[in-house]
Amino acid sequence: MKKDILIVEDEKAIRDMIKFSFFNSDFNLIETENVKQAQNVIAHKKPDLILLDWMLPGKDGVEYAKELRADKKSADIPIIMLTAKSEEQDKIHGFSAGMDDYVVKPFSPRELIARIHAVLRRSGYKNKKIIKVADLEINAESHRVTYAGKKVIVGPLEYKLLYFFMSHTERVFSRDQLLDHVWGSDVFIDERTVDVHIRRLRKILSEFQIDDFIQTVRGSGYRFSSGNDSSE
Repeated sequence: MKKDILIVEDEKAIRDMIKFSFFNSDFNLIETENVKQAQNVIAHKKPDLILLDWMLPGKDGVEYAKELRADKKSADIPIIMLTAKSEEQDKIHGFSAGMDDYVVKPFSPRELIARIHAVLRRSGYKNKKIIKVADLEINAESHRVTYAGKKVIVGPLEYKLLYFFMSHTERVFSRDQLLDHVWGSDVFIDERTVDVHIRRLRKILSEFQIDDFIQTVRGSGYRFSSGNDSSE
């Protein structure tokens, strides 16, 4: 069955290029030109992934990404940002808004398809396993996270990061190791992306006063532990 890929892009030439590149692929492209159209699509059918342009009429992509991540109905939809903005600070801004990947225009259609496959692989990973650390529980079968029975809303990358941490408690991982295990060795992004998502995950956990479960080990990386020591 083909995966539904929603594109939110006001440039028809780019939509046409991607639509042509999807011919004979595993993807079905759903075309929209702005946020309002995208909202109507998602209200009727949840896509498997969103290709989101940064510069859109009315409401920009970053602002819309934040809204998607704040809504529990769309929080787990993977998002790839499409943009001409290539500066490091722009990428950090995009990842901070909840992007799963960032593709700079002009881009190769083959590269885009490879990145879509990689993001879907990461977000679609499931395991019939429940992991519990203190009162924090992650159910990989239902893709749900709870703390003391209360639902914890996390985005797809934060979920992957949390799942990996909870599967490997008390071990220290460098940024490079986390990139390989969580993002995948076939994805080429700056290791500071890890720091962005660590901050996002800590912010989520801070609502339950357990952000200190993610510990910074100076000069080495990060460790997940329910112990009292928050850093070294």
